[in-house]
Amino acid sequence: MISQEAILDIAREAIYCIIVTSAPLLLVSLVIGLIVSIFQTITSIQEQTLTFVPKILAVFATMMLIGSWMLGNMSTFMSDLWSSFSYYLSMG
Repeated sequence: MISQEAILDIAREAIYCIIVTSAPLLLVSLVIGLIVSIFQTITSIQEQTLTFVPKILAVFATMMLIGSWMLGNMSTFMSDLWSSFSYYLSMG
């Protein structure tokens, strides 16, 4: 049986990996949404669907730029987890 501490460590590392990996995409989407909202306020355009296209394009461009880093980050986490698999089995 794996100890509670080991399970909590795995969960903490997984959540940290998720946050670090998704943060750039979320920040780009947030900034583009803010810019489009300010533009809509200034020009009095109240079209609800106007934010989707710039956000999708910005997120896609960001994924093209840092996608390899994101994949490397997730791959490192998974390889660390699988390399420690025998350690977790021996705890039981």
